[in-house]
Amino acid sequence: MKQFLTAAFIALALPAEAQEKLTVALDWTPNTNHVGLYVAQAKGWFEEAGLQVDILPYTDTSSGTLVAAGLAEFGILSAVGFYSQRATGADMAAVMAVVQHETGRLVFNGERSDIQRPADLDGKTYAGFGSAWENALISSIIRNDGGSGAFDTVTLGTSAYEALANGSVDFTLEVSTWEGVNSVLLERPQRAFRYADFGVPDQHTTFLGGNGTWIAQNPEVTEAFVQAAQRGYAFAQSNPDEAADILIAETDGMLTNPELVRASMQAMVEGGFLKDAGEPVGLIDEAMVANITGFLFEASILRDQDGASLSEMPEVSTWVSNDYLSLEE
Repeated sequence: MKQFLTAAFIALALPAEAQEKLTVALDWTPNTNHVGLYVAQAKGWFEEAGLQVDILPYTDTSSGTLVAAGLAEFGILSAVGFYSQRATGADMAAVMAVVQHETGRLVFNGERSDIQRPADLDGKTYAGFGSAWENALISSIIRNDGGSGAFDTVTLGTSAYEALANGSVDFTLEVSTWEGVNSVLLERPQRAFRYADFGVPDQHTTFLGGNGTWIAQNPEVTEAFVQAAQRGYAFAQSNPDEAADILIAETDGMLTNPELVRASMQAMVEGGFLKDAGEPVGLIDEAMVANITGFLFEASILRDQDGASLSEMPEVSTWVSNDYLSLEE
């Protein structure tokens, strides 16, 4: 495993006058999952590493598609999206875990007395986002609690949260560190079921990943970039309020609710999402990757480039790497 490279060493390896230009694609509009990138940018750690990093704005083209096509060297990648694209042969590798554990959860109105357990969701209406993962996830949770796993779905996207609040739907999925935090700020009572409590493997829900061919051709630059980003996330872990302020300042007014950003950062840190005890920030747990991809394989979510379900479980250990991280806490 590669050991920690100091900023000074990296700067010598990649001098400022010959800075390497990199682009990083975001998986969504700026939020606290991206905080380490913006901290590293604001603190000058990318520049110290001899890098000129352009953080691309979110577009309708997914970050995974941009990375796999070589239109961005790196990207913040949704885990399920990454696994699904990688199964088709997409040219990507995950090189850092942005979060250490599942941030998603199944939520419903906290004042509902008729929902006490997942089996009570049978026959109810789910506000969804249009992915195969959702159906496999929710039906598994309900069946593992003794229900049939049958429910109705309306695809609403981000409007799901308003629909849940006004009672138009019975339940939805949310990111606990963002929509979940916001529901508290809005004083909307909610209760939730954690996926892992009902047989769905825990996972890193978000990765920092890169184009596989580019990484293989540029290992030193990859290491310099990953460790500078890792340094940004480590700073956010230790200084959540300052990191939130940096994120707000660096995103040019896109984040209009500072209270939400600061509360989200606190939730990331207090919930243990950025760092596991005794491990460096960003470490990928290969067993966790194997468990969740096994779940996706059994649910026929992993498909080849022709759209057919994979007939054999892929060797997913080649999809991820900790080789470019600093392994010091």
